[in-house]
Amino acid sequence: MHQAIPYRTCIPAGGGRDQSHAGGTVESNGADPASVATVVSENAVVIIGRRDCCMCHVVKRLLQGLGVNPPVYEVHEDHEAAVARHLSPQTAETLQFPAVFLAGKLFGGLERVMATHISGELVPILKDAGALWL
Repeated sequence: MHQAIPYRTCIPAGGGRDQSHAGGTVESNGADPASVATVVSENAVVIIGRRDCCMCHVVKRLLQGLGVNPPVYEVHEDHEAAVARHLSPQTAETLQFPAVFLAGKLFGGLERVMATHISGELVPILKDAGALWL
């Protein structure tokens, strides 16, 4: 008889510091904030937010509905300040979670994403960032 394979939502992704799963979520377990900057610089669109934040899910579902599959970097509450300080030199404004980065630059939070989507400006911005090809 076959045994069931234990289900884990997170699979360690090397070094045991960060964890990720097939859905594109990366959880920070005290890893250095430089890894966040690496994720931001390597992807056209990245969502950074608190762990288990429902607003991150809203932003991700909106972008997925437009054809973008962004990775979500979930930051534990204890490490929010360190991550925000590390990303602040890259941005002129203060970082609030969830934060959406397009082409390595801070785009804004949920309000900005929703406003540009409603006005019809989000799809051209995503195309310019390299997240959409059509």
